Amino acid sequence: MTHLNIKPLADRVLVEAAMAEEKTAGGIIIPDTAKEKPQKGIIVAVGNGKKDEPITVKVGDTVLYGKYAGTEITYEGKEYLIMRESDIYAII
Repeated sequence: MTHLNIKPLADRVLVEAAMAEEKTAGGIIIPDTAKEKPQKGIIVAVGNGKKDEPITVKVGDTVLYGKYAGTEITYEGKEYLIMRESDIYAII
């Protein structure tokens, strides 16, 4: 993993989204227009948390999050999501 110069504030985390599925389980290729936005990713940076709520995820964790969670950003040619820790449903 590369070092990023992005430091999320408070209870926010930076997530690198997983790639969208290219094929179905049966081997059918999914066209770009039909691909669903992934709901899984890897934490690449975390904020310091709030005064009474420390951050529970750490860099390197694979997480599941809501379909419409976070704000998409592009940094050095890569796509990331920045979201609140409360938008994360589970660590897998």
